[in-house]
Order: sequence, then structure tokens, then C-alpha cells
Amino acid sequence: MNKADLIAAMAAESGLSKVDSKKALDAFLAATTKALKNGERVTLVGFGSFVVAERGERMGRNPRTGAAIKIEAKKVVKFRPSIEL
Repeated sequence: MNKADLIAAMAAESGLSKVDSKKALDAFLAATTKALKNGERVTLVGFGSFVVAERGERMGRNPRTGAAIKIEAKKVVKFRPSIEL
């Protein structure tokens, strides 16, 4: 399912127009992105949680040359589904 399919499904389920469903989805994505950038956890009861996790620095290999490279530490978003999902 891509974004257009999701918007169409949201419109069908809610009775809203596709334009309104797109606005609602875009607002949800913007609010979720802002919260995650602030390091907050986003929990949707019955669906799951989005959390920000630290991925530590590690050594990797360049697949083309086989040379060792250092992969920098970074923050990543993880999704943890709820039991109901």
C-alpha cells in the first residue's frame, strides 16, 4: 500500500473526502516527525509505538573493496507493534 492507497482507504473508512484525508495524513506525519525529532515517543494504542533509539558507532566493510570503514553513531526510528496488531 502506498500513500495514495492509504489516503483512499482512509477516505472510504471515515467518509471524508480524499482531500481531507490527505490533509489529515499529512498533519499526522508532520506531528509525528516533530515529536520524534524532539526525542519523544509516539504511542498509538492498539497499533504500536514509534521510538527514537541510538545506534552506536561500529566497524563495517565496504562490499566493493572489502576495506574496513567506520560507521558513525546515529539516531534511528524504531516501530514496536502492540499486541493487538
